[in-house]
Amino acid sequence: MSESLLFSPIALRGITSRNRIWAAPMAQYSAPESGVPTDWHLAHLGGMARGGAGLVMTEATAVEPVGRLGNADTGIWNDEQVDAWRRITRFISDMGATSAIQLAHSGRKGSIRHRGTPLPAEEGGWQVVAPSAIATKVSPNHTHSPATRSQRSLPPTPTPRAVRSTQDSKWSRSTPRTAT
Repeated sequence: MSESLLFSPIALRGITSRNRIWAAPMAQYSAPESGVPTDWHLAHLGGMARGGAGLVMTEATAVEPVGRLGNADTGIWNDEQVDAWRRITRFISDMGATSAIQLAHSGRKGSIRHRGTPLPAEEGGWQVVAPSAIATKVSPNHTHSPATRSQRSLPPTPTPRAVRSTQDSKWSRSTPRTAT
């Protein structure tokens, strides 16, 4: 009997994964407000690599502070975060797996609590940015509740600041560093 393709290596664009078992990004929301990944991330992601996954992808990782969905998102906009990711990616590699990152920018959906309610400025919220100044409509499924926002008397989501050009974005003016 021949071995399943699932357990055979696969090469894509110059990267070879030891097998086709890939750990998809998971919404963990377990970083401190600094966005720096912690030992928890090392254990979580490293455990999947040690368990035999061929590729381990991080959760959505914000490219700038205003790009976070909430204040417990991981980030990769400063050197402290990059260094912490480097430690994690090195361990994943040492376990024989390939690391990947899901880069993210929440746009108009940012500055929320874990359950989808807006995070006010006085509690650490921030001005969100998006392609247009149109507030998001949070679906009941997003908040894990069958009630609508008005039925639950939740505050409206913030209106984002519209980005007019790439010059408006701090991210477009910076040179990203990699964590490899």
